[in-house]
Amino acid sequence: MSSSSPAPGSAPSGRPLIAGTASASAPLSLCAREPHVPADRLVAEMVPPPRFDSVRFSTYIPDPNQPSQSEAVRVLADFATGLGGAPAATGRRGFFGLGRSRTPKPPAGPRGVYLDGGYGVGKTHLLASLWHATPAEPERKAFGTFVELTNLVGALGFQQTVQTLSGHRLLCIDEFELDDPGDTVLVSSLLARLVEAGVALAATSNTLPGKLGEGRFAAADFLREIQGLSAHFRALRIDGEDYRHRGLPEAPAPYSDEQVTRAAQAAEGASLDDFPALLDHLARVHPSRYGALTDGVAAVCLTGVRPVPDQSTALRLVVLADRLYDREVPVLASGLPFDRLFSEEMLKGGYRKKYFRAISRLTALARDAARLVDTP
Repeated sequence: MSSSSPAPGSAPSGRPLIAGTASASAPLSLCAREPHVPADRLVAEMVPPPRFDSVRFSTYIPDPNQPSQSEAVRVLADFATGLGGAPAATGRRGFFGLGRSRTPKPPAGPRGVYLDGGYGVGKTHLLASLWHATPAEPERKAFGTFVELTNLVGALGFQQTVQTLSGHRLLCIDEFELDDPGDTVLVSSLLARLVEAGVALAATSNTLPGKLGEGRFAAADFLREIQGLSAHFRALRIDGEDYRHRGLPEAPAPYSDEQVTRAAQAAEGASLDDFPALLDHLARVHPSRYGALTDGVAAVCLTGVRPVPDQSTALRLVVLADRLYDREVPVLASGLPFDRLFSEEMLKGGYRKKYFRAISRLTALARDAARLVDTP
């Protein structure tokens, strides 16, 4: 599977990134930023990120050795076609969305699709393709990560989030995970209300819905909530290897501090930060703001990459890696390679799939950043 990427030598914004030339100003610093994100921006940005702007079912390249990939395309295309009927809800438009739904309850049975598979098999590509293929106005479709969805509830409150999303035809949730019991109850209640309002659901995850929370908290104590979540979805398993490394050269080794600093000074719109300082700064910025933290940044340059010290820091780094990957921001680094960010204990624990996804995505972004370095 492949997805769109910027032309070689270009930033996501289309501006050239040229190594070895003088920069008009000093590099940016992520550590100097503390963005404020109003609630209406959180709602407006619930669309596929820039990396997946142009993806479609037709641009997904199934692995011929993995028939489940072709089957997923067929099922999702049919699912999108089935959403072309009457609107899910009618009524006077209210704050951020439509008023209370007047449609009858949908028939019993799954009201959504759930894409399960390893990292790098193209689940986000397919989820974004479903969003694009669904015949509804953009404001009637929502796309966001699980973290962004829970952040929206935190910003708007539960009832306002229900009201905001109840007028939608489709809600796509990427990277569906349950990291604590509170999230389990919150999301279970939210999705139940949205399904009742006629909203179709689609989600991706590395974990089957019946196994959510396993290894993180006492999932058995919340089995009823988890089973309730599972009942909303038809699960589709997508097999395959990580396309980001399929047939591609190995990721570049880390560069020296001097190379990274010189590249940051030469590339317009690049940021330059010490890696430990950035990790400390992430603790002071809510993860819902990590996307805004990178606004206008054409490349992220990091010096002194070293293993993350604890689980909380590691999970914050995962969120940042996801936002950088979504926005196609290359990452140039010195220090240790990205596959040594997380300890062996972390890579064997309950969050291991998140860490492997972060390594995969950061490695892809490091490969993109190789063009920034002026090498002989």
